[in-house]
Amino acid sequence: MSIYMEAAKSEKGRVIAYYLPQFHPIPENDRWWGKGFTEWTNVGKAKPLFRGHYQPRIPADLGYYDLRIPDVRESQAKLAREAGIEGFMYWHYWFGNGKRILEMPFNEVLNSGKPDFPFCLGWANHSWRNDSWENKGGWMDTPSLLIEQLYPGADDYTQHFYSLLAAFHDKRYIRHEDKPIFIVYNPFEIKDCKLFLDTWNNLAIKNGLRGIHFIGISRGWTTEVPQIINLGFNAVNRIGQWEAECAVKGKLSRLITHKIIESIGGVYLDRYDYSKITKYIFNDLDKRADVYPTILPQWDRSARSGKKAEIYTNSNPDKFEIHLKTALDLVKGKELEDKIIFLKSWNEWGEGNYVEPDLKYGTRYLEVLKKHLV
Repeated sequence: MSIYMEAAKSEKGRVIAYYLPQFHPIPENDRWWGKGFTEWTNVGKAKPLFRGHYQPRIPADLGYYDLRIPDVRESQAKLAREAGIEGFMYWHYWFGNGKRILEMPFNEVLNSGKPDFPFCLGWANHSWRNDSWENKGGWMDTPSLLIEQLYPGADDYTQHFYSLLAAFHDKRYIRHEDKPIFIVYNPFEIKDCKLFLDTWNNLAIKNGLRGIHFIGISRGWTTEVPQIINLGFNAVNRIGQWEAECAVKGKLSRLITHKIIESIGGVYLDRYDYSKITKYIFNDLDKRADVYPTILPQWDRSARSGKKAEIYTNSNPDKFEIHLKTALDLVKGKELEDKIIFLKSWNEWGEGNYVEPDLKYGTRYLEVLKKHLV
């Protein structure tokens, strides 16, 4: 019998929501982008780029919140719990040599014991550049490095593990077969990946855990799934956006568009119809026990990227409901432990990618989730 609290798992699907902690000021953001910068800075100044473009996006029930306030975090958990979401996957930043950033919200959750709502962690293992969070605009801009993601080796992996050990032992931590789940954003970036995985698994067992259930994210082609498993990960969180975009526009056209936007972004808008994207976003791999599909309520990165953004048009709660039902059908035949579906995202407002209430749709995205999960 596990000594840990069992998270409330919906028999229909274990929906775990990505959670962005970028809604409070930090010294680094003050220095790079101006005093008081948060994700809301981009969200509030976004402008429509074409007729009918839904910008700016304005939060409703929770307002332009500050994650330093405990009541905000409690209100978020209450909304998520009522909607049938199993827990939050907090993005976690560790750049190597002990360098962390944006850790305050999760540390508050961990140390205070509140909200009493399940959670897990995802390592956002990527460097930050000067276009990571803010729309720099202009085709002449060249991204410059702000913080480099480093992988110093076994000693650093050990330090990283022990920085999270209290979280792994927390009764709220989401588990798979009694192992804490840990998501890695870019598994291919870790050149000594086996060393990282083995170090953590050995340390987990040494410290009274059964090991770690490692989940690598696949953001590209289907061929990445077996490659991630071969690296030593237990499972893959498959995000099918790239393949869906290629299916809608044609692979060659999508690749050319991507290169043009990378080099001289803003020449034209990279737009896709949401219904067409969700038609192609899943495939048969998502039925595998070790593959966890991703559901996407909406997508519009123009608050961050301006005319360089990918924008999915015509998204709404009714179309999201169809998308959710498809995902639930995909996992129907899996064991309960493996019925994990990642929701991208709870609160990525700068990517137009959230289910928190806004002025246009209110709580309707949450009501769709509740209808099919509770």
